Amino acid sequence: MTARIKVRVIPNSKKSEFSGYRDEEWILRLNAPPVEGKANRAAIGFVAGFFGVSRTAVSLVTGEKSRHKIFEIIGLSAGDIERKLAASSR
Repeated sequence: MTARIKVRVIPNSKKSEFSGYRDEEWILRLNAPPVEGKANRAAIGFVAGFFGVSRTAVSLVTGEKSRHKIFEIIGLSAGDIERKLAASSR
């Protein structure tokens, strides 16, 4: 089971959190600078922790140098991801 999630990353935020949904992407605010891959590593760690999977289960598919990213998560279905994100945005 594998699912993908489209994310728009906003680095240098006060705290790391999913903060909404816009233009078919989830907004991920990160408390990490966009320098030397730090934001990408922080995003992978945050996504893994948020969904309760290991860091190795999360991979960055596209968007290494962009704010618009697609992450692939092994072990979760698209429904699992949508339910967790919907529950967090209440």
